[in-house]
Amino acid sequence: MHSPITRYLESVLDDCREIDGGAIATGNAQLERADPDSFAVALATVSGSVYAAGDCDTEFSIQSISKALAYALAIEDNGLERMLEATDVEPSGDSFNEISLESSTGRPSNPLINAGALAVHSMIRGDSAQERADRVKDLHSRCAGRQLNTDMAVYEAEIESDDRNTAIAHLLKSVGVLGAEPADVVDGYARQCSVDVNCVDLATIASVLANGGVDPATEEQLIDGAVNRHVLSVMATCGMYDASGSWIATVGIPAKSGIAGAIIGVLPGQVGVAVLSPKLNEHGNSVRGVAVFERLSRDLELHMMHVAPSGASAIREVTGEDATTVQLQGDLRFAGAESVLATVAKGVESGGRITLDLNHVRTMDDVARRLLEDAVVGLREDGHAVDIDDPHGVSAGTPRS
Repeated sequence: MHSPITRYLESVLDDCREIDGGAIATGNAQLERADPDSFAVALATVSGSVYAAGDCDTEFSIQSISKALAYALAIEDNGLERMLEATDVEPSGDSFNEISLESSTGRPSNPLINAGALAVHSMIRGDSAQERADRVKDLHSRCAGRQLNTDMAVYEAEIESDDRNTAIAHLLKSVGVLGAEPADVVDGYARQCSVDVNCVDLATIASVLANGGVDPATEEQLIDGAVNRHVLSVMATCGMYDASGSWIATVGIPAKSGIAGAIIGVLPGQVGVAVLSPKLNEHGNSVRGVAVFERLSRDLELHMMHVAPSGASAIREVTGEDATTVQLQGDLRFAGAESVLATVAKGVESGGRITLDLNHVRTMDDVARRLLEDAVVGLREDGHAVDIDDPHGVSAGTPRS
């Protein structure tokens, strides 16, 4: 069965492809060569399912998206209290490369602008720029589920155009908040930003953050839970630079952007999302990427302030062999409906009979209802006999009392 989620993602790309504003980032000769028509979206759930559409095999440098996991690594190396002495966690209201330092302490405003990211990188344990960068790359690789590589051409272009970061690093050293020599920090930070990823990699990384720092595939704790929560909080308030306020109001998903044109979003407990489109707006965020996230947030009700009264697991029990019964329960939203689709797609023989038992479902939102309706249509087209046991009418929008 061709997943209705994949079909939906394809339709979102088709609709948003007509948006043609923005410009490719300048200042790095390699980034300037990006294909402006590259466009991809990927979605990875905390249950381990991945859906993708568009140019999802296209690789690009991670750039500033690396700041989030680098910050997590620095906190684990030094403790949160020590990191808060090095960088604040307040929105700067400035562009990503502005010199936003606290007047009394010299601290950068937050770890997700360049000044803060340089301070953070300097505090990652390692005897050299290479070692610090390799540790950041290793954490990204473990979260992505594959070994990532550094694009040396991008790294060299970063070094050639890093005068401003070098100046910021020297300023940070002068006020006592840099943990290594400026040239060494700028070199390591350039390497950190030059790791190659694709859209699926980023969505998979985001799903680890969405899952409390636990890899959905292996169930390994890759990031400490408390550190993970802190990083997501900072992403929510600072991750989209001087557009962070409007982003969290309209999209409502903790996020981080990069000047290669990617954006990752993390909805805790549900899903990680990544979009690639190289043309940027005046804030340094992908124009089409912002549009896709606005669409996903609205259509799938992913805004973090849209909270159901109960978080019970969607699948109560799956029984049967020749005839499969999937018993559902609780409040069905996007993540719950997706887990049902994944279970049905993996566990039902071709042409088998399927019953969706909604006896224990309390309520179902519009997104879950549409997904299940599309899934039933797709299953029937594939030759399955599908029955819906819904004595309380929740699939028609009637909540149980």
